[in-house]
Parts: sequence; structure tokens; C-alpha cells
Amino acid sequence: DEYIRLSYHGLRAKDKTFNAGYDTEFDESIPKLELVSQDVGRVILNIINNAFYAVDQKKKKENGVFAPRIKVSTTREGGKVSISIEDNGTGMSQEVLDKIFQPFFTTKPTGQGTGLGLSLSYDIIKTHGGELRVESEVGVGSTFTIVLPVDQNT
Repeated sequence: DEYIRLSYHGLRAKDKTFNAGYDTEFDESIPKLELVSQDVGRVILNIINNAFYAVDQKKKKENGVFAPRIKVSTTREGGKVSISIEDNGTGMSQEVLDKIFQPFFTTKPTGQGTGLGLSLSYDIIKTHGGELRVESEVGVGSTFTIVLPVDQNT
């Protein structure tokens, strides 16, 4: 919840025309996890920033007749916790999906992205014994899912 607000207000501060809705659905039964909170927080913030960017790009392309929205949810399944960040933005082609975790790959214009965010995010989640998954459809949106073990020994 904190990272959604941080991202949203940060983008609003840079661009007063930026506006998007967001929803949250958190599983309250999830226990505290053993992890480096700054690192995992950076991953979540990066993905939320990307989601807001994607919905804003779609809104600009469709001349404002589109309602940009992201949803962040958490679930627990057995010994794992999933954090999903879903957007109704531009989506990505299979060609882009094949490269998004490669260092320096970006679809953003020059000066707007280094291409390191998702590469570093992938490495951080792997270091925590987790997985970073993505599903996307061009014109429909994307869902990034971070899967982390509840207990590193699980």
C-alpha cells in the first residue's frame, strides 16, 4: 500500500496531468517474511512505476477515453506468498517479454529508463529464493507476480 502511494504521488509530482486508479486486495493472513525489505520494496516500487507508466501511455494513445487502473494483491498458497501487480496498460508482445529481464533492455524513450529495473528486480527476487513471473497481452495489460517463500527453509 505504501509503495502504491509513493509511486502515484511521485508520478503526480513530475506530471500534473498523470492520473490513474488503483485497487488493493491484501491477504491479511500472510506472516512477516524473512527478507531484505529495502530490496524487495525496490522491486515492488519498480514494477508499480512500470505499471503506472504503461497505463499512462495507453491513456495518452487513446486520447483520454481510457480509464487507467492498476491492482496490487497478495495471496498465500502453502509455503509461498504471491504479490501480483496487474495493469490495464499497453501490454507487451512476446518479443518484448523474451527480453524484459535482460540488463539494459528498455522500451522507454531515451532518458526515461535505463533498462536495469526489471533485470535487478529479477536478481533480487531470485536472491530471496523466489520467482518473478510476467503475463502480458498487447493492448490488454500485464501482470507481474512475485513469488516468495514464507520460510527460506520451505
